[in-house]
Amino acid sequence: MATIGKNNALTDVEGLYVGNYSDTEAASGVTVVICPEGATASVDVRGSAPGTRETDLLAPMNLVEKAQAVVLSGGSVFGLAASDGAVRWLAHKGWGFALENDFVAPIVPAAVLYDLGRGQHFIPPIEANWGHLACEAAKKGAVQTGSVGAGTGAFSGGIKGGLGTASLVLDSGITVAALVAVNSNGSVINPATGRPWEIDLEINGEFGHQGKRAVKLPPPPQSGPAKNTTLGVVATDAALTKAQAQKIAQMAHDGIGRAIRPAHTMFDGDTIFCLATGSRNLSEERGFFSAPHAACINEIGHATADCMSRAIIRAILAAESLAGMTAFCDLEDR
Repeated sequence: MATIGKNNALTDVEGLYVGNYSDTEAASGVTVVICPEGATASVDVRGSAPGTRETDLLAPMNLVEKAQAVVLSGGSVFGLAASDGAVRWLAHKGWGFALENDFVAPIVPAAVLYDLGRGQHFIPPIEANWGHLACEAAKKGAVQTGSVGAGTGAFSGGIKGGLGTASLVLDSGITVAALVAVNSNGSVINPATGRPWEIDLEINGEFGHQGKRAVKLPPPPQSGPAKNTTLGVVATDAALTKAQAQKIAQMAHDGIGRAIRPAHTMFDGDTIFCLATGSRNLSEERGFFSAPHAACINEIGHATADCMSRAIIRAILAAESLAGMTAFCDLEDR
């Protein structure tokens, strides 16, 4: 039976580090996932209003196999500037795609969410240094959740959004995990019950006291063009090809679709990256109709989707009220 990883976080996948930079006055921030040795990477974009960088590079038919980091940022189009700081920080470390004369080109895909107008100034003062500072803060172990990093200014279905993470260790010994910044047009909370749609996925009481509450929701906000987006990184220590990593990213979107309703709307830019560090080989199936590794990919993809749903719930339950956005923890009980 699958169990939660040591930290119930993306960092349970060996070789990954997570760092946040948060500016509460600006109601915005940056989250980075770093893999110094590089990880096989791909991506799947489902929302209709994405803001991204280096996603074409991650297509299975394209050259580069591995990424050294992924950046998730607030600030909408302005937030892409944070990636420059991450690239230069990694280059200084010597982590990247090898070039001549001992230079490297760090591969840093990125995606942004819309949090404009929620802080002190309409446009948060995001710059390359935000990405640099998030990299400086990156570490193994427990990952802070709630109103931090890319989730600092997040807003989800009328209540405060946030950053969440979750992991699973499968019977095979393979670890899968998810990290997500929830800034969705749809709601994580079922209005009929006042509880998260996917509350039954809880393992070992991970949702804590807040997970036992049923709350009264405020009226849903009026939808507006491109003002939302849920961003995620899923990861595994399994050895995957880029095509397999893309399939895992696709299946992880099921976790968004179950935990946020509606999801992948015209006003969201929902994007999930997949990183595979490759320390554990997939088992082989035998038989005329057995595609290589198909059963393993099914298992990893399903578990990753569940991790994504759990991470989304943890993001909402851990969020704190900020900049006029009321968090779940401050809503009235039903």
